[in-house]
Amino acid sequence: MHRPILALAVAIAAPAWAAEQPSLSVTIYNSDVALVQEVRRLDVPAGRSRQEFRDVSAAIRPETVSLAGDGLTVVEQNFDFDLLTPQKLMEKAVGQQIEIVRINPGNGQETTETATVLSANDGVVLKIGERIEVLRADGVPTRVRFDRLPENLRARPTLSVTVDAETAGPRQAALSYLTRGLSWKADYVALFDERAGRLDVQGWITLTNNTGSSFREAQAHLVAGEVQLTEGNFGVQRFRPPPPRPRPAGVAGTEGGDQDQVGDFYIYPLKQKTSIENNQTKQVGFLSAQGVKASKAYLYRTLVFESRENAEHVDTVLKFSNANAAGLGAPLPAGIVRVYMRDGAGEAKFVGENSINHTPQGSELAVKTGEAFDVTVQPTLLGRERRGASDVRYRVSYTLRNARREPVEVEVRQDGLWRGTKVVQESQPSKRIDFNTLAWTVRVPANGETVLTATIDGR
Repeated sequence: MHRPILALAVAIAAPAWAAEQPSLSVTIYNSDVALVQEVRRLDVPAGRSRQEFRDVSAAIRPETVSLAGDGLTVVEQNFDFDLLTPQKLMEKAVGQQIEIVRINPGNGQETTETATVLSANDGVVLKIGERIEVLRADGVPTRVRFDRLPENLRARPTLSVTVDAETAGPRQAALSYLTRGLSWKADYVALFDERAGRLDVQGWITLTNNTGSSFREAQAHLVAGEVQLTEGNFGVQRFRPPPPRPRPAGVAGTEGGDQDQVGDFYIYPLKQKTSIENNQTKQVGFLSAQGVKASKAYLYRTLVFESRENAEHVDTVLKFSNANAAGLGAPLPAGIVRVYMRDGAGEAKFVGENSINHTPQGSELAVKTGEAFDVTVQPTLLGRERRGASDVRYRVSYTLRNARREPVEVEVRQDGLWRGTKVVQESQPSKRIDFNTLAWTVRVPANGETVLTATIDGR
C-alpha cells in the first residue's frame, strides 16, 4: 500500500500579505537554482531610507531580486558579499595605518607600534618607522588593532535596498530572489522479494546547501524537471543545456497523479518546515510503498546489425510500474534506485543500483542492477543485401545460452532502426517498442541455448 509522506498540494506564489509573522519559503529546482521568498516586517520612515536584509544567500543572483510592500518604491539596491575575515581586513587596510600589539612572553608587557600596511598578498608586509617588517607567527603573541571596519565589509552577506516610503510606520514586505548553491536529489531504496514478486520502496530527498547562508524554519518546495537557464558572460547570454540522461529501458506512462504542478513541472512540498544549514546535507523521507508488483528480467540491447566475436552477458533488470494498480501510484523524480534482495538466511544484500529519469505516473520501469553471469547472447550478421538506392536487407541471428539450472526468458531489443523498417521473416514474433526498437521475448531452456533469427528491411 502506498503511503505518501509528503503533502501534495502547494502553489508557488508570493508569500501572503496577511501573514502575521515573518515567513520563509524556499523552492529548489534540479538545475542548481532555488527561489527564496521571504516576508519581513519593516519599520520605515517617510521618504527615502536604506533597508538592510542580512543572511541572504551569498550565491544570490542580484538581478533577480524583487522587493514589494505597501506604499514602498524601490530606488536602488546593492548586494554586499565581501565578508569580514582577518585576511579581508588586512587587504582593505593596505596603504593605511594600524596598531601592532606584541606581548613579551617573559614579563607579559605589551608593546604597541603604529604600522603602515604595504601589502597583504601571501602574507602581510608592514612599514614601522623606517624599517620594513613581515607580520608572521613566530611564537610571540601578537594582535592587530583597527580603528574602524572598512566600508562594505560585512560579517554576513547583506542586501541593502534604498526605498521611498509614502508614509512612516511598520509594514510587511515580500522579498524574493534566485540563488545558486541550493540543490536536491532523490534516492530510492528498494527491497525486492523475487519469490513473492513484490517490492518495498522507500524514497529519500537529499538537500544540499552551499549558498554560504542558512535557511531556518523554511517551508521547502521541490520542483522535479529541468528548467532552462542562461548565464551572463561579459554581457552575452549563454545557453547552458542540462546534462544528458540515459535512454530508459521502460515505457513512459500516461496516468495522472495528485501532485501539484507549475507549468510542466511537478512540485513536492515537504510536509513540515525544515532548517537547511550552510554546508549541510540533509535527508528527508518523501515516499514509502510496500508490496509493489515487481519481477526480475533479463534484457539484451544492441544498437546496430553486427557480428560479435564473443558472447555478451545480458543485463539483469528489475521491472516494476509506478501505476496505481501496481501499488505505487506516484510520479518519481530522477534519482538513483538501490536494490536489495534477501539471501538464503533472510538477510538483505545489495545487488546493484542505477539511475532513473523523471518518470510520470503509470510508467513501466526497467532498472538495470548488473549483468547475468550465466546468461549470454551472441549476435551474428548473416547477410547484408542492398535493395534499391537506400534500402538494405539484413539477415541476423542471436544465439542465447543459459548455464542456469532453470529456464529463463530474455528480452532481445534491436535498436537503431528507422521508422520504415519492415520485418520480412523471424523465428519468433517480435513487437515494436517504438519507431527505433524491435523486441523479442525468447525462452532459453535450462543448461541450453536458443537461436533467434530475423530478416529485416531497413536503411
